Order: sequence, then structure tokens, then C-alpha cells
Amino acid sequence: MRRKIIAGAVATTLLVGVGGAASAAPKSKKPKAPKPHEVIVALPEGSATPNIANGVSVGAHVATYTASGTGPAAANTAAPAGTPERYIDFPGGKLPPGVTITEAQGINALKQVSANLEAVGLTPRDVISMRVYLANPPGSDSADFNGWNRAYRQFYANTDLTTGKPMEVPLGSAAPAEPMYVNPARPSRVALEVENLPVQGWLVEVEVVAAYPEK
Repeated sequence: MRRKIIAGAVATTLLVGVGGAASAAPKSKKPKAPKPHEVIVALPEGSATPNIANGVSVGAHVATYTASGTGPAAANTAAPAGTPERYIDFPGGKLPPGVTITEAQGINALKQVSANLEAVGLTPRDVISMRVYLANPPGSDSADFNGWNRAYRQFYANTDLTTGKPMEVPLGSAAPAEPMYVNPARPSRVALEVENLPVQGWLVEVEVVAAYPEK
């Protein structure tokens, strides 16, 4: 499978293999449907470090895997069952400076998503679409989208598409540093605030679609 990245509808097209560095290709005059074994990722124009894709086109012969909704693992056994703190997997269940509970659960959940993918021969670099559900942290009137976005950048959309080099990303209030998992993939994505999630204490649930590389 070839993954084609298009920045804007009329722009330079970048062709990359899954996890590979980008290289310039001729300008495209108009959008084209993907070839049978091709994934086309359409990105916002004017940025080498976009967060998400505008959308993704998938060729007719691309095999995909849809993961069920996945939340964080109950890693902090010292915290009471059913509490958000139960799903913190930092050492000792302690949040690093500035890290929110949603950010911590987001990191935990994305690790579980990675394990789900690896069990079927895929990696986070193969993810083409993502749907995220966020519940309000205790005492808050709204979901913590900023905390979620920091967690997301630890695993996705954290390379410069022009140079192929990793970006530095923040963890809480710490100075930006290399991400936990270097990944050029920019999936299409939606994040929704919901009233509650199926497991008591969860603040984050993630479902993804990944494309199998062509062999």
C-alpha cells in the first residue's frame, strides 16, 4: 500500500510509505480517487505539522481493521475501583506536573489501542481514522480537550512532514520533548464530549480504523 498525502485540494503531493519520509511529487490539478491499493490522506494546506487530516480516501483493495472502543487500563490498583484515578499508569499513580487526569487516561488508552493493533500485525502508523469520546473530569463542566490533544500528540501526528523529523511535544506543563511514539500518521479524527462512558471511571474511549500495508 502507498499512502499519499495531499496538502489542500491543489497542492504538491507527498508520497510516503507507511512510516516513511515524505518526498515531493508533481503538482496535482484536481483531486483524484485513490487507486485500488492506495490510501490518500488530505491535509490542511500551509502546515508541515498538522494535527489531523481533513479526510482520508481508501482504495477498493485496501484491507482495513476496525478496532472496538478502547479505554485506559486499570493500572493504578492503589486507587479505588471506579474512580478516574484508577486509570492512571504513571509510576505510583502520581500525575507529572501539569498533566491532567484526561491527559493521563488518554496516554493510557492510546497504549491499549497500540496493543490492540499490534495483536493483528498493525501499528499506530497504520491508523487512518479515529473517533474519540471524552467525559467530563470530576468537578468540571466540560471535557478536557486540551489534555486529550496533548496525549494524542504523544502517539500521532508528531513528525514534521517536510523534514520527516520528530516534533517535540508537551507532557503537561513540562518543556516539549520527543514524543513517546514517533508517528507521522495524521488520521481523520473526531472528538466528542459525552455524558458518560461504559466503564465507571473512564474519561476517554478511542476507536480506530487502520489500513493493512500492501505486501
